[in-house]
Amino acid sequence: MKTKLPDGWKEIELGEILEYEQPTNYIVENENYDDQYKTPVLTAGKSFILGYTDEKEGIYTKLPVIIFDDFTISSKYVTFPFKVKSSAMKLLTPKTKNVNLKYIFWLMQTIKVNSVSHKRYYISKYQHIKIPLPPISVQNKIVSILEKTEKAKEMRKEADELTNDFLKAVFFEMFGDKNKFETKKLKEIGQLKHGFLYRPTDYVKQGIITIRIGDFDEEDVYITENVKVDSSNLEKHKEEIIRKGDVIIALSGATTGKSCLVKKDIVALQNYRVGRIITDKKIILPEYIAYFIKTNYFQTLIKNSSVVSAQPNISKENFDNFNIPLPPIELQNKFASIVKEVEQIKEQQKHSKKQIDNLFNALMQKAFKGGLIT
Repeated sequence: MKTKLPDGWKEIELGEILEYEQPTNYIVENENYDDQYKTPVLTAGKSFILGYTDEKEGIYTKLPVIIFDDFTISSKYVTFPFKVKSSAMKLLTPKTKNVNLKYIFWLMQTIKVNSVSHKRYYISKYQHIKIPLPPISVQNKIVSILEKTEKAKEMRKEADELTNDFLKAVFFEMFGDKNKFETKKLKEIGQLKHGFLYRPTDYVKQGIITIRIGDFDEEDVYITENVKVDSSNLEKHKEEIIRKGDVIIALSGATTGKSCLVKKDIVALQNYRVGRIITDKKIILPEYIAYFIKTNYFQTLIKNSSVVSAQPNISKENFDNFNIPLPPIELQNKFASIVKEVEQIKEQQKHSKKQIDNLFNALMQKAFKGGLIT
């Protein structure tokens, strides 16, 4: 049975209250990003900020705005000037002053749409979805309540980031003077394995999960269930399954050099833009190489060795010949023990984050049915 809305609320299509704009005029021309530049380049996906550009023209300033990925239906609420990487999105703003855009953004996070098919969703489907819209005064009160819970989420995130910074600081303290260790080329102490070139026509509904450069960050691998290849690939490439202790790294694109230590076995293969580093654990531990890759020294090596064509990419030959400082295995083991202890703390932090997220989601569900405030 359909829930009756409180007095003063109405049901209305998103397209009736939101203006959409194609981002054609705001696409970045040069992908040579640098953190010293001012203007962020955005995507509506997990990465969000891809980098920073020094371009002065074509900056989006009609704020606040919702950036909506036309293919994945993910979205972000943005309050600062930016440029975009792709035209495959919509820029959404209110048509009238009687709409609090942040209320709409949070409500959109509760909408369930099947986005498996590769097509543009906003015009064909999303703008026709009906939502509950209270008077602007109620929208503002709901946003105020949810922002307080959002602040708790931000504080949790800041604590998580401090934990990550702690490990990087420990690594620098133990291994920062790279000149005091002997060096070996990466190919002498491990190997870099490329993934496979999969085309959109290779993907199937039932099969083996494929890890792409957008499916991981520094912390973890995120399984995307709708990106799979035929199961026969598993039999042909048993040795290529991603294992605990592997280090995966982006080999091309704006995030070249982004890496992640795999914390558990994953029945998945990688695509060709993802590299997998397997080390000889008698000589070099994955915990060490994972954090060494994050250092400014190694990231500069990658940047200087990348071939820039349509987008940056790094060859296996260049990667194999990088010189890696090789500390005594006893010192690496000490660092690995610290990593293990910190990972246990992170697990506790994840539990805390989940509780806050559950509270936030419960408040949202209640708010958009008129049960939080009227």
